[in-house]
Amino acid sequence: MTEHATTRTASFVPIIDLTDRNTESGRRIIADAIHRACETSGFFGITGHGIPAELVTRMCATTREFFLLPDTEKDLVAHRPGVSGFRRAGGSTAHSLDRKTPPDLCEVFSAHVTGDLSQDERDRLGNYWASWKLANIWPSRPTGFESTWRAYMRALTDLSADLMRLFALALGLDEDFFDDKFDRHVSSVTVNYYYPQRVPPLPGQLRRGAHTDWGTLTILHQDTDIGGLQIRLPSGEWRDVPMIPGGFIVNIGDLTALWTAGRWRSTLHRVVNPAAGSDASRLSIPFFYLPNHDAPLHPIADSTASAAPDPSGISTAGQWISRKMQKTFAADPENFESAD
Repeated sequence: MTEHATTRTASFVPIIDLTDRNTESGRRIIADAIHRACETSGFFGITGHGIPAELVTRMCATTREFFLLPDTEKDLVAHRPGVSGFRRAGGSTAHSLDRKTPPDLCEVFSAHVTGDLSQDERDRLGNYWASWKLANIWPSRPTGFESTWRAYMRALTDLSADLMRLFALALGLDEDFFDDKFDRHVSSVTVNYYYPQRVPPLPGQLRRGAHTDWGTLTILHQDTDIGGLQIRLPSGEWRDVPMIPGGFIVNIGDLTALWTAGRWRSTLHRVVNPAAGSDASRLSIPFFYLPNHDAPLHPIADSTASAAPDPSGISTAGQWISRKMQKTFAADPENFESAD
């Protein structure tokens, strides 16, 4: 890796090559590039990440095959009280910022790394409603769906853990600073299927409304640019975030912005509709790396401080994310009990 390992694209999202992250000098250069990206857009692309291309291809193909099944078959693994799976409606993400919009135009399937814990273990993951307390439910078709998803979650967990160590290095901390905040992490994979829009959207209705992510970091695979991801620049202008062949998009969420006292940016983003008349569908796969549910919210500059005061009494990562989930699905009570 050289000092020119990152290049800034027209979309205000730099691309960072992780190839040399196994060397001390390479990690320092990568950490510096991450720091610059997180102070500006809060988004960056990654290549050289080590996730097998075959796994990503299989994850996309298997999941798309599921979404193309008849509705009656998908409904067999629908979200319902106590389980996490398929949702015909994706909620309204703009509601998490108290912005009233029509429902987002997508279908969703979600699974959690905690979804195979016992009921007693999941009950101990916060004394409030949260999606990571739900059991995973898996479809019988297509063949290999469950095993593929599990492999993807394991691979993205390992990559996320190393990115957090690079985050610590970028912030001038010991690389293991965040380790004890993720040793019981409650992360999830959510696949958004943006189906062909054969009916014109309502005014203000998007594939995903404008929002910030609620957690620590998100690693996103997107299979096409059509009707795709946009971020809002400080000027208020919206810019496309192109897909990266063989790579991922990474963005930080609200928790990282809170931990860094706003030094790093949790940036507003959305998923726009395809051009009128387009019959294109789209698949996006965000892996949400979420810390232990009881990780405190106080800025990391003072790790001995009590959690930052909040008028609603929120003092932990889990409480913060749960509140955002409840806002997202508040207008859809049938799906609220299985919100992600």
